[in-house]
Parts: sequence; structure tokens; C-alpha cells
Amino acid sequence: MSELYIRRRRKRMSEINVVPYIDVMLVLLVIFMITAPLMNLGVEIDLPTGDAEPITDRGDPLMVTVTRAGDFYLDTGDAPQLIDGETLVATISAIAARNPELQVIVGGDRDTAYQYIYEAMVLLQRAGVASVGLVGDPEDLQP
Repeated sequence: MSELYIRRRRKRMSEINVVPYIDVMLVLLVIFMITAPLMNLGVEIDLPTGDAEPITDRGDPLMVTVTRAGDFYLDTGDAPQLIDGETLVATISAIAARNPELQVIVGGDRDTAYQYIYEAMVLLQRAGVASVGLVGDPEDLQP
């Protein structure tokens, strides 16, 4: 009879329960899937069209975007930032001092007044930029 009452020692569980971690991961995945398309990584403009030859690539150029209202946006590789004229000159001057071969591209909405585009180019000249290009869409992509 004593054999029936032998105590068995319970073995401790040494496994990690990963189910809560999977739940958290799936919730984060859903959040990122919903918010990723909502992130606007550029300034929304309608570029003019033309039959111009593309420029030769000499590294990553800086992009200055001019909106219809005359606002300047500077895109240095991150998200474009709204910037005023004097700050644009100071920022571009600092970058051009480190990189004399700096290439800057000016993009403007097709309905932007020429005055605003010209103003951006004058500011870039004051900043010491030797190479300024204009950006547009090819004619075959015309809406």
C-alpha cells in the first residue's frame, strides 16, 4: 500500500510563454500597416512637363521645393522641412562649404509664379551654390 502513496515531485516549468509577446507584435504590426500609407514624405506639387535630358548624377543632390504660395521646403534626405529664405541661405552655405561640388535641384509646382522660382535661385546663388538644376516630369507622364 505504501507504494500507492509515493509522492511524485512536480517538475518546474522552464519554458517561456511567448503568446503575449506575439499578441503585442501583431498589434504593433497592424498599427504600422495603418499609419505607413498616411505618412507624407514629400511636398505635394504638380511638376511642369518638358522634353529635357536628365542631368548626370553626381551624388545625392539637395532639393528645394517651392509651393504655389511661395513657401520653401528643403529636403536633405529626410522629410522636407519648411524653411524661410535666410535660414535656407545659412543652411545651404554650411553644406556648400563642406562640399564645393554640391548640386541643388529646385522643384516648383507648375502653377507657381516665376518670381518664387527666381527668388529660390537667387537665394541659392547667395549661398554659394554653383550648380542649380530644375526638376520636371517627362512629357509622356503628362496627366
